Order: sequence, then structure tokens, then C-alpha cells
Amino acid sequence: MGSAAEAKRQQLAELRRRMAAIPACGVESSASAPVAAQPRREALPVPAALENLLPEGGLAKGSVVVHSGASSLLSGLLAAVTGAGGHAAVVGLPRLGLLAAAEMGARLDRLAVVPNAGDDPLEIASVLLDGLDLVILGLNGLSVPMSRTRVLAARARGKNSTLVVTGGNWSGSALHIDTRVAGYGGLGRGCGRLRTVRLDVSVRGRSAQPRLGHFVIGPAGGRVEWVSDAHSLETGSAPETSAMSGTSAISVATPEPLRVARHAAS
Repeated sequence: MGSAAEAKRQQLAELRRRMAAIPACGVESSASAPVAAQPRREALPVPAALENLLPEGGLAKGSVVVHSGASSLLSGLLAAVTGAGGHAAVVGLPRLGLLAAAEMGARLDRLAVVPNAGDDPLEIASVLLDGLDLVILGLNGLSVPMSRTRVLAARARGKNSTLVVTGGNWSGSALHIDTRVAGYGGLGRGCGRLRTVRLDVSVRGRSAQPRLGHFVIGPAGGRVEWVSDAHSLETGSAPETSAMSGTSAISVATPEPLRVARHAAS
């Protein structure tokens, strides 16, 4: 029992040591106007195709977001944040594809990964919120009591960091995002190559009507893009299948069209 407690203390001490070497959260944007003078809260970057879907044009700093469904969106968030110079962490998600995130543009040298968070992943996430821009926490079916959600939400707010929780029950979040695979493109009857993945993303929050967007992840000129069909962005209506003729995209490097299969598996 003592050895397990000692191992946990050493793990937390190592996380704190590594975080001490990371620049303070938000230091690169310190020249921006004071929060009181801004009409919208400062937000973390997201794939460009998702900006019009989210109330703040991104994930509001200092907030908690609940995510459910396909993990392709999580890979996109990691790519957008670390690719823009931020730091992020993934806790309790050993099956999240880091190669897929890298193909979307993620900077792995700006990403901390804790695949096995032990008996209390919330404590690990709390430590990481102290110095990172984005923390993605896998709950592994855990139902978090309100007393803990309030503590973590207060810590995220106080540190101006964003916490995304997935795979469990979390109450009190201001924003919920659900990502569903709507279909695939490129496969024929028993032959062909998987070239595109279609995603339906729904967003609901306390102060905004539910919104639905339809996106495609697919290769273009040797690269993979998140593409949004501007005409498919809706409010409160059922999702439809989108086409590849979107008007906004975030480009990420990939050497082979077949690698989109990794995003399909997410």
C-alpha cells in the first residue's frame, strides 16, 4: 500500500518538475487587450472549419468542455493548440491515436501523455491544469460527483486553462460537444481505398441554441483537411451527409491518402 502511494507521489512530483520548464499558460498572448475590454472570452484555437460552430469561435479558456463520440475531434484539438504554439496533455486515453494527431499537425514535443492515470485521474488533471493550455481527460466510465467537478472547474478558471472531459459523466459543464461518424468515402463494393471520413458534430451550451455542423476529413494534394460545408451549418435541425466542397479548412501534412484510415478508426 505504501509503495503505491509513494509511486503516485513520485508521478505527481515528476509532472510538476516537467511543467516548471513550460512557459506560463497564455504567455505568448500577453499583449492582448484586458479581458474586460473584449466582447468575447479568449479562446483556444480549433480546426478552422469548426470556428463558426462554437460560441466563442474556439474553446473558451478557463472552461470545462464535455465531449462524447468519435475521438477524431480530440486529435484535431490537439493539433490546433500545439500547432499554434500551445501546450497540451492527454490523460487516461491510452488508445488515442497520437500518429493521427501528428498527421493533423500536432506538435508532439508540446504534448504530455499520461496513458495510465491510476485510481484518481482527476488529481493528475488538476496538476496539469496548473501550467498547460489544454488538458484532455478520459474518465473511463467514471461518474464524477458535483463536489469534484466544481473544484476542477474552479482550477481551470483560475489557471486560464481548458479542460476537455470524455468517456464518463460530468455535470455542470457550460459546453457539450458530440462527434459522430456519418460515413466514409472511397470504398466500393469489396474494393477501393478509404479516402474520406464524414463527421457530424453537435454543440450545445447554456447560453446558445444547439448547433449542428457536417465535416469531412480527407486528403487533398497530398495533405489531409478538415472541411466544412457552409450550407450545412444549422441550428436545431437534423444532421445531413456533407460533401467535400467545403469553404473553410485546416490543412495538415500526410504522405499518403490511406492514412485517413487512422482517423476513421478514432
